[in-house]
Amino acid sequence: MNFPPPEFALRAYLLGPTSPGPDADAASAGQWTVQRDLLDRADGTRGTFSGVVHFIPTDDGGLAFREEGTMRWPSFTGPASREYLLRPAGSPDALDVFFPDGRPFHRMSFTPESNLDRHWCDPDTYRVAYVYGGWDRFSYTWDVQGPRKDLLLTSHLVRRQGPAA
Repeated sequence: MNFPPPEFALRAYLLGPTSPGPDADAASAGQWTVQRDLLDRADGTRGTFSGVVHFIPTDDGGLAFREEGTMRWPSFTGPASREYLLRPAGSPDALDVFFPDGRPFHRMSFTPESNLDRHWCDPDTYRVAYVYGGWDRFSYTWDVQGPRKDLLLTSHLVRRQGPAA
């Protein structure tokens, strides 16, 4: 598994370069493309989500997370979106993720001590694992199990280059 350097700051990583340079454009700061594979293990149904994630600085030193794109599922194809709030977690290498209404969700981190977390959503358990892939990519997987759900959701994010679309 690939881990970030010891001085890693997650917020700065998600925002990326803020000035134009050989590897990035200021207009694309905080923007990532996302490709998600969806699997309902109960019946073998598969789907995908493709879109863009925007990380936007907030006044409290955190980030707003906005995801928008297209979901493809056998029973639905169309627009999909979601939002979260990411707040400082007391260490620069982690952020706490909250639902838009302020309820806690989970911790986001790539460090070996914190890259795994879970969230109980009655009656199912959601387990997440974050994987650092370098300065321009990362992934995370949600393993959802319980009496109502048996899902595997794997997301791959790649930093956007060039002007925002």
